[in-house]
Amino acid sequence: KMDDNVQLMNNLFKDDDTLVVRYVQNSKSNFKCALIYSDGVVKGPIINENVIKPLMLADENNLQSIDTILNQVIQVNDTKKTGDLTQIIESVTYGDTILFIDNSNEALILNTKGFQTRAIAEPENEKILSGPREGFSDALLTNLSLVRRKMRTNDLKMKYITFGKRTATKACICYLDSLVNKDILKELNRRLSEIDIDGMLDTNYITELIKDNKRSPFRSTGYTERPDVVVGRMLEGRIAIFLDGTPVVLTVPYLFLENFQSSEDYYLIYFYTSYSRMIRIISFLLTIAVPAIYVSMAAFHHEMFPTQLLINVAIERQSVPLPAAVEAFIMLIVFDILRETGVRMPSSIGQALSIVGALVIGQAAVDAKLVAAPMIIVVAITGITSLLVPKMNAPIIYMRFFLLLMASSFGFFGVLLGLAVIAIHILNLRSLGIPQIFFFSDVNYQHLKDTFFRGPWWKMQTRPRILTQGGNRMKVNKE
Repeated sequence: KMDDNVQLMNNLFKDDDTLVVRYVQNSKSNFKCALIYSDGVVKGPIINENVIKPLMLADENNLQSIDTILNQVIQVNDTKKTGDLTQIIESVTYGDTILFIDNSNEALILNTKGFQTRAIAEPENEKILSGPREGFSDALLTNLSLVRRKMRTNDLKMKYITFGKRTATKACICYLDSLVNKDILKELNRRLSEIDIDGMLDTNYITELIKDNKRSPFRSTGYTERPDVVVGRMLEGRIAIFLDGTPVVLTVPYLFLENFQSSEDYYLIYFYTSYSRMIRIISFLLTIAVPAIYVSMAAFHHEMFPTQLLINVAIERQSVPLPAAVEAFIMLIVFDILRETGVRMPSSIGQALSIVGALVIGQAAVDAKLVAAPMIIVVAITGITSLLVPKMNAPIIYMRFFLLLMASSFGFFGVLLGLAVIAIHILNLRSLGIPQIFFFSDVNYQHLKDTFFRGPWWKMQTRPRILTQGGNRMKVNKE
């Protein structure tokens, strides 16, 4: 009975004033039905013109059953017949309209979604000089359409999955069926199926829940807000994970060298982009090692300084009360505080505040003889170089302090030991069982064409072998 079904929905959505129940009476017969939808997430004109009006004006012969209503009356592009109460609840909360009639234990789910979403714009954190300007929005279907428009092939597969026992957030797994490694896809589906959580609000939830080494500060999934990057990754045989409500899309497996790659690398001439990529790699080494090297030289290995520089450093440090290691720790923490302040403040004043704060505090500290001038230079170099590898902000902080601690305890020996520990950890990083750094026994140009440098397009003839060869190693390293 229609009234019983409506009463059931009212009981399920008790104290929810956004639930609307609209009864419709046909003008030519005694037919009566009920429409249920959630106000604010539907398009009113679609309900009025494509649902209510046809139901009111339809002939009696077309209203005999729910099937004839579905096929001959309703003018909505996406409809579904179901008797599953859970599916009905999820649909009405996601902008669909539910149609109940008498003498039917099934209802119609009508696509009337109309919630507001953010407009398509270039991502703030991934701006480039040349290339596409599109960026993902917060709506899942909009994001999928951006990918579909760039990849017009039936080989592109999109499979829905739902996360969150309470939020029932919809996600989509996208890949090219002929290119994806089926073992990697199977492993991803296994890990996703084991996720048990109340709510899924951002893709970072997925990143942490499917991570290979959950205690490592390094990422095991790529992330981007750019459709062109996602399409490029899928053309290499990778898998993209979309989540409704966030513009950030995950790509797996993730290779360590992606930390130094930029989408702009493929839109400018390869001479320039190869140089830029090598600069990023050098900057990564500098930002983690410069403070440690300076402290080890200032505290243990004075002979490493050129004579004139040693005299200048000694004069500067003569009036400073704190050891070089303590200076470095304090100044790096102060720099991180200034950086976080600049990020959290409104954009109109955040950048100016961070720059002025760094200049004023640094100059005041030197004038007050609290910190030596060389330390300000070291911290400045460290901070500037860290901006070139934004994908590694979190691990850089930990590696920098770890090397600084080793340098202040053991000098250069500690720095080398710390670098060895970091290198061993990086070599053991995995993404869905795939090594993030893989060494081939038969190294050739095709293996290196898009690593430390970017080869010209006419030389980039093969896809990354690590995605296929690594798949054969998954069974060994799955645990």
